[in-house]
Amino acid sequence: LHLVESGGGLVQPGGSLTLSCAAAGLNVYASGWFRQVPGKDREGIAYISSNGDRAAYADSVQGRFTISRDYAKNTVYLQLNSLKPEDTATYYCASTPGYGGTWSEPDEYDYWGQGTQVTVSS
Repeated sequence: LHLVESGGGLVQPGGSLTLSCAAAGLNVYASGWFRQVPGKDREGIAYISSNGDRAAYADSVQGRFTISRDYAKNTVYLQLNSLKPEDTATYYCASTPGYGGTWSEPDEYDYWGQGTQVTVSS
């Protein structure tokens, strides 16, 4: 599974971005979004099940970020709203054919995208 991310960039505080993660065959995989800043552990921020019936979010993004998927396009999205400077990070999508129960743990995932930079600054 080759995950390709897009949509990062520079945005002002309070602004919005939409990140995309696409791959042939992605529809049968559960997927998550992570972010990482230099010197810190990779943080799990959102998860969506393979059939879309379950989503979960980290407290740090709950109510501001929304994960979704488009089965026709084999794509998972992360909508980022009300962005703050502390959201600045490299964002990664990840996928797994199975799910052990801890969606926010990087070790649960078998496939990773290359990362896309999100910078929130005025």
